[in-house]
Order: sequence, then C-alpha cells, then structure tokens
Amino acid sequence: MRKSLLSRTPTALLLLAVALLLSSCGWSMWDSPMTTVRPKSGFGRITHEIFMLMSWWTLGIGIAVEAGLLWVCFRYRERPGAPIPKQVHGHTLLEVSWTIVFALILLIFAIPTIAVIFKTQEAPAATALRVDVGGRQWWWEFKYPDLKVVTANELHLPAGQTVAFNLHAPDVIHSFWTPQLGGKRDVVPGRVNRITLAPDEPGEYPGQCAEYCGMSHANMRFRVIVHTKADFEKWVAAQQGPPVQPTDPLAQTGQDLFSRSACVGCHTIAGISGGVLGPNLTHFGSRKTLGANLLANTPENLAKWIENPGHMKPGVLMPDLGMRGEQPKALAAYLLSLK
Repeated sequence: MRKSLLSRTPTALLLLAVALLLSSCGWSMWDSPMTTVRPKSGFGRITHEIFMLMSWWTLGIGIAVEAGLLWVCFRYRERPGAPIPKQVHGHTLLEVSWTIVFALILLIFAIPTIAVIFKTQEAPAATALRVDVGGRQWWWEFKYPDLKVVTANELHLPAGQTVAFNLHAPDVIHSFWTPQLGGKRDVVPGRVNRITLAPDEPGEYPGQCAEYCGMSHANMRFRVIVHTKADFEKWVAAQQGPPVQPTDPLAQTGQDLFSRSACVGCHTIAGISGGVLGPNLTHFGSRKTLGANLLANTPENLAKWIENPGHMKPGVLMPDLGMRGEQPKALAAYLLSLK
C-alpha cells in the first residue's frame, strides 16, 4: 500500500504543478499589456474570435479523446485469470466516421477563417489615414504622407478611424505587432505588406518586433498612442510646426554642438539637418521614450545614451561620437527642447 501511494505522489504533484502553471498563465495573459485576449480594434476582435473558436473545439476534442482513452484503459484493463480479449484489426464504419467528423470540424474552422482573410485583405477606404511603417535595425519609423508628419517609435492614431499601414524594411525582415490592436505582419525588404485596422478607444498600447532581426531584436519596441479625434488633430498640428528654438543657454550650446557634429549626417531636424539613417528628431522632446521605447526620455537617460549608446542598447548602429563631460548634457538639453 505504501509503495502504491509513493508511486502516485509524483503524478499528483505534476498535475498540481500543471494546474497552477495554467492558472497563472491565464491571469498574466489577461492582465499583460501585451495580451491578445482583450482586442481593442475590429481587426483584433475578428481574429480573436477565430482563435477562440479553434480553442474551444480543441479543448472539447481533447477532453473527449482523453475520456475515451481512460474508459478504454479501465474497461479493458488486464485482470488476473482473464482470457486474452478478442483482437480487432480494423473497423471500417468507425474509421470512416471519424474521418468524416474531423473533416466537418476542419470545415467549421475553414469557413470563418476564409471570410476573415477576405475581410482583412480588403482595400482600405479612401478616407483611411495612411501610415508608412519602416522597420529598421532596431527602431521604427512612422510617416504620415498625407499629413507631412514623420516620427519614430511612437505611433499616434485617432480612435475610431480606419488606418491603413504600409509596411516596408530597408535592411532585414522584421515583424510589426501590436497585440491588443491585432495583426502581426512581416516587414520584408523589397516588398510592401499591409494591415488595415481601426482602434476602438483612446489609450496606449505597446508593440514589438516579432521576427528575430539581430542583436537588439528584443529592444525593437514601439508605443501606439490612440487619441480622441480632437487630441489627434492637436498632435498633428504640433508636429507640422517648426521645432521650438531653445532659449536655455545649455540647450543653445547643444544646438551649436549638434549642427557641427556628425549628428547631422544621420538625423533630421527641420531647418538644421536632413540625415535619414537615424530617427527624425524634429520634435524629439515631445516623445516619452528613447531607444525604441527602451528608456524614459529624461535628461539623464538621454545624456547617457549620447555618451555611450552601445552600452545602453547592445548592437545599436549609432556610433560613439566621443562626447564626454558637459557635451552630452548640452546636447540632451537641446534635443529635449524640441517640442
């Protein structure tokens, strides 16, 4: 008896551990800002419905199969003195039946899936907001061609309006993914992929590159800020205007430093430089984060980034320009004044 109990203990502990793991995964998946089970757009909802349809059917099939397996194991278990049971080597009706049943289940999956594919591939309406998304190692560029606005790593959208994303990459394959808004689409060099969706409500939603693209793939993040229509129009108006000229002496020193350093070869600031290798910095001070949503956009973090970008973000393509002492602080003060 004691040996039997000991042999069952590891199995019971394993089942308990699996149950705890599944329950914790469920809660963390629901509460996480990267969750896909709380969609915030029409695109997200229809793909979530397909996912739940398949999940419930899979759960039901799994329960039925396991129940049948347990019943067979119990019903036909070996008994002392019992003769060898009748050997069955085939059952045509059973085999045809389960083939038909599972073909019908696949059809249940296929019909709504095909409908969703056609729905998500429809051409966007002429009134849709167009956004060109550029995936780069390792940051995101967002251009609004109709609004003449360019920003980086922070995507601003109006709630309730259809947005048509054109996705392209100049270097390697990336993947554009905003879990709560739906969609995960590869960003491939030499071609343009598309996603069309309409965010439901104002809020902030994290995004991430979902295709391994190099050393800082995990640090290739972005934020989607969904505004009310009025707030989005205010943001656009601020982005369309020229950057505010610095009045602080330290920031003015930083402006002079920027204009005569290698920064102008990679970054654009309206009226000063036109580099395109790095993010557009025209209104950099209005952004909440830096380094592709890696760090809060504070004077301390920005100065550290300027002084040693490779230490802050492994593999970053921005070179160490040798700025030390007061130079990073001055340049940080200037960039943060650009609002």
